[in-house]
Amino acid sequence: MRVVVVGQGYVGLPLAIRAAEVGHEVIGYDVDALRIKSLAAGESFVEDVSSERIRAALDRGSYRPSYSARDCGGFDVAVVTVPTPLHEGSPDLRYIKESAVTLARYLRPGATVVLESTTYPGTTQELFAPILEDGSGLTAGKDFHLGYSPERIDPGNTVWGFKETPKVVSGVDAASLAAVRDFYGQLVDTTVPVTSPKEAELAKLLENTFRHVNIALVNEVAMFAHHLDIDVWQAIDAASTKPFGFMRFTPGPGVGGHCLPIDPSYLSWRVQRELGQSFRFVELANDINNHMPEYVARRIGDLFNDRRRSVNGSKILLLGLAYKKNTGDARESPALRISQLLLDMGAQVKAADPHVVESLPVDTRLVRVEPTPEELAAADVVVLLTDHDSFDYDLVTEHAPLVLDCRRRLSPGPTIEVL
Repeated sequence: MRVVVVGQGYVGLPLAIRAAEVGHEVIGYDVDALRIKSLAAGESFVEDVSSERIRAALDRGSYRPSYSARDCGGFDVAVVTVPTPLHEGSPDLRYIKESAVTLARYLRPGATVVLESTTYPGTTQELFAPILEDGSGLTAGKDFHLGYSPERIDPGNTVWGFKETPKVVSGVDAASLAAVRDFYGQLVDTTVPVTSPKEAELAKLLENTFRHVNIALVNEVAMFAHHLDIDVWQAIDAASTKPFGFMRFTPGPGVGGHCLPIDPSYLSWRVQRELGQSFRFVELANDINNHMPEYVARRIGDLFNDRRRSVNGSKILLLGLAYKKNTGDARESPALRISQLLLDMGAQVKAADPHVVESLPVDTRLVRVEPTPEELAAADVVVLLTDHDSFDYDLVTEHAPLVLDCRRRLSPGPTIEVL
């Protein structure tokens, strides 16, 4: 089949390459011309998709990246994997709308369109479908198949990749569900059908809200435990030995990526708009997790105060800019907020992250360096924000004069304090 994947980011690229590998003719469409040129040269920016896989698909002619909307023509299946950010607390669905307008021009009877972008329940049928219908003159469920299948990409996960992770699928009618399930059944090991797109949309938000709320819980417990002089990490280790009724979550400097800082707010927004009620769990979790960077900055300030020194004029080295270990994904990373806070406090801030290579929306005063013994020793404090496996932690322990470990990667000691 001729497959168009709209959006060639962390979600769209793995999908496009997998579809190309099973034999489909795939157009990877993205409006970012620089990204498309890089992909056309066989260069990947996503850890889960190697440059070798891209080059192999290009050589076979089964994958063609493009920033020309005309190349979307003639598709049998189109999948939309565009970003859905928040704008002033409300869902920003402009990329979904623009994608629907583009695809509608090329929509043919019998084709299948799937939305993967995370959004509030009702988007597929109430927003996406009308745009496709108005632009094509066709009717969803009657003339073309339409469904929703939430992305479940976990960057850096070497066990549960795209193929191994069960895929939730849905359709606006039985025929649409069958078409959507048939397509993804060629790409993944397991498909999980649900009654309608609304259930699939809610399932995605439920998954991320569950994580968001539980991370907020352990973050708040960690803050209280520190003031009570209790080792929260040891308590978490002990609780994790219970074989039922407990799931392990660990504290950290905040949440990042596209999912946790954004997706639960989609559900909260929908509940408030449609029911006029507050989703209190989400609002509380947002408050706790959004303020973790400030808490980390305060802890750094406490380290200096205990030694009768000031953050102003100090040298601070941050290890890790990505929001998640072993990835280069720095979207909404708490490290960016922490660096900004420290710079505003007058610190000289440097950062090391071998995975983050794309340009970041950070203060120009932030200096990128390699975590050499000299840089570690020159810092007044080293702050471990992202525990990449590529960092040499023996070097950190040996050369850093003082460390705040936000991931408990190091053993606590006189010069190492754990979040």
